[in-house]
Amino acid sequence: MKNIFVYCEVTEEGHVADVSLELLSKGKKLATTLGLQLEALVIGSDLKDLEKTLYPYGVDVIHYANDKSLFPYSTLPHAAITAGLFKQEQPEIVLFGATSVGRDLAPRVASKLAVGLTADCTSLEIGDHEDAKNKKSYKNLLYQIRPAFGGNIIATIVNPETRPQMATVREGVMKKEIFKDDYKGVLKNIDVKAFTSDIDFVCEIIDRHIEAPKVNIKGAQIIVSGGYGVGSRENFKLLYDLAELLGGEVGATRAAVDGGFIEHERQIGQTGVTVRPKLYIACGISGSVQHRAGMDQSSKIISINIDKDAPLNAIADYVITGSLHEVLPKMVKYYKQHSK
Repeated sequence: MKNIFVYCEVTEEGHVADVSLELLSKGKKLATTLGLQLEALVIGSDLKDLEKTLYPYGVDVIHYANDKSLFPYSTLPHAAITAGLFKQEQPEIVLFGATSVGRDLAPRVASKLAVGLTADCTSLEIGDHEDAKNKKSYKNLLYQIRPAFGGNIIATIVNPETRPQMATVREGVMKKEIFKDDYKGVLKNIDVKAFTSDIDFVCEIIDRHIEAPKVNIKGAQIIVSGGYGVGSRENFKLLYDLAELLGGEVGATRAAVDGGFIEHERQIGQTGVTVRPKLYIACGISGSVQHRAGMDQSSKIISINIDKDAPLNAIADYVITGSLHEVLPKMVKYYKQHSK
């Protein structure tokens, strides 16, 4: 087994998706720890100059599958090429973004290769494992870490026997970091026909309709977020008022979304989006593990809650104990008074 692979998605505009760049950053750290190389797989049509984006993230080898039949994304040919390349190259670790494409592709590839797959990881580390039952020791396994049982525990999952070790990671979980601006690797072109057959192209995409995202909560530098403790859709207006004043966005927990207080596009957490704003104001949020996984990398966290023992208070920089009906109007009032 050798090397670490990252499946790199290409956006509609022809750019490498942010989640793929984040995974390359993490993949490079894992590769350095294990003394392996980092390789990227890119599948699409009219791929040009993407290596200028990929190399600075420490990519040693880029595999291009470049053919007009490979865009837009279609399950069968992408799965055939990906699984075929992995059978040939025998990677140690493979990482996918937990996007609509990654969630469709990764399980199919895992099934073809008869290996395990851990979805929606929040952390990836290298470590050892002792199997007491079978009296076996394993070195340098991939720890695939994610919340489980509704966010009540953090599970560390390993695949000791099968390779590659595969995981999907959601956008925003890993930090995007350039390894070296002038880093150079090797570019390899994949023979698409060597891995596909006519049956892989049996489905034809005739037309597509793409709805543009309504909110860009992932890119917001200030987020005012509400939990089930906000109480109602009407009460969320207080959060919108503060967010508008601060030039930020409104977010929510899964409980608030499930309660019908706000739309799903604003859900933050393990089953929503992951954010890293400069300021995160949490209103009526208890702070389950599942929610914290999506916002605990915020630069500053202010928690507003009537419960002084709320779990979120443990990671907050500032805690305001009180009702949001009293606190938020005062924040709006005093911000207006003291801002230019």
